[in-house]
Amino acid sequence: MMDHKDIRTLKLLEEIEKDYFPSQRELARKLNISVGLVNSFVNRLSHKGYFKITTIPKNRVKYILMPEGVVEKTRLTYQYIQYSYKFYKDARHKLRKIYKGLEAHGVRRIVFYGASDLAEIAYISLQETSIEMVAVVDMLKAGKQFLGKLVLEPVNLNSLSFDRILITAIESREKNLDEIIENGVPDSKIVTIE
Repeated sequence: MMDHKDIRTLKLLEEIEKDYFPSQRELARKLNISVGLVNSFVNRLSHKGYFKITTIPKNRVKYILMPEGVVEKTRLTYQYIQYSYKFYKDARHKLRKIYKGLEAHGVRRIVFYGASDLAEIAYISLQETSIEMVAVVDMLKAGKQFLGKLVLEPVNLNSLSFDRILITAIESREKNLDEIIENGVPDSKIVTIE
């Protein structure tokens, strides 16, 4: 099982392998974590011998991936592929059950709440049903295209015609539930993937 630390380690090793001399601030932005956390990861991984840190002109640092780092990156990549495949398989299984139940209750129109990898899997699974996805809602990705739809803000929920809303956001489940309810959607119309 992969945890967030393993995934961040893998992403950090991938960035270092690109050999473009990133600053810790650039790494923090790419990994979506704080500079302090990047600093901690860099120090921990360099102490493990995964890469060497050298100084280059203009007060920059160069990270050189060592053989131990290549081995660890390969191991984590393999683990990540296994984790991703299991996530996909589990999600497909759960979604098939959810959609079967929704169809049995006469649901024909659904909204995805969260433009995520899970939403993509939900969309693929939806193709095996008679249910139509009418919109994708996501506060952070509003205005962008996703699955052939313009992503909407949560305030647009009350102007949409749908039978159920499926939470496809991967993180902040409670926060998403609160946002949906705040925008006038009754609890009985909300479906979550357990």
